[in-house]
Amino acid sequence: MSDAVNTGEAWIRRYHPSPEASSVLVCLPHAGGSASFYFPVSRMTPASMEVLAVQFPGRQDRRGEPCVESIGELADRVVEMLRPWTGMPMGLFGHSMGATVAFEVARRLEREGTYPLALFASGRPAPSALRPGFAGRRSDEWLLGELRGLGGTDAQVLGDDEFVRAILPALRGDYRAVDTYRYLPGPRLSCPVVALRGEDDPKVDHDEARAWGDHTTAGFELRTFAGDHFYLAEHAAEVIALVVDRMSAALNSTRAAR
Repeated sequence: MSDAVNTGEAWIRRYHPSPEASSVLVCLPHAGGSASFYFPVSRMTPASMEVLAVQFPGRQDRRGEPCVESIGELADRVVEMLRPWTGMPMGLFGHSMGATVAFEVARRLEREGTYPLALFASGRPAPSALRPGFAGRRSDEWLLGELRGLGGTDAQVLGDDEFVRAILPALRGDYRAVDTYRYLPGPRLSCPVVALRGEDDPKVDHDEARAWGDHTTAGFELRTFAGDHFYLAEHAAEVIALVVDRMSAALNSTRAAR
């Protein structure tokens, strides 16, 4: 593996660098997803907050690298790449599988003495409420059917054989990581947690989302939006406004406590 692949540049995408930023928002993608999922978020976020979109191995420009098939290892690697940024106030946003990774990243950061401003967990049951998973052992046809059913990928694109061959290894590797993840009880987070879900999301119900409140000693909030698992596509502006507001409140609270 080349030295370039081992640098933070391989893992972190800064689509709209902002020298004016007073905080950063680290965004982690869903299973089979990539950093570019958060390009619209980066474009719409105010200059006071810079979006760091995480690119996992095995997709897009990292397609030649083996996937990381463990949530714990993914979290370890992300924390390592975020160390140059830990001097800035930081929030974590994860969608679906990314929410679980974000939770494990937050745990590791807090163990090292870095306390995120907030964790935004989207489209995912709380770690203590996760459903058993077997997707990593399913056929290619089942995985593609799952993608079509969730609506996160254009059906016409899924009919492109070359595109399907390109995304299946990352999708299968991510599902293996999800299937094998087991929540290990430990200290609750010290940062506020905001859980977000689509009201018609088959992957997380109201109670599973509310269980995120059991993982923090700080504030908890649950927001439900119209839509399904990828409600974000229709409600990006609302979600970004919510994130910016909650991050600003946490930052002001932190400053006032000093």
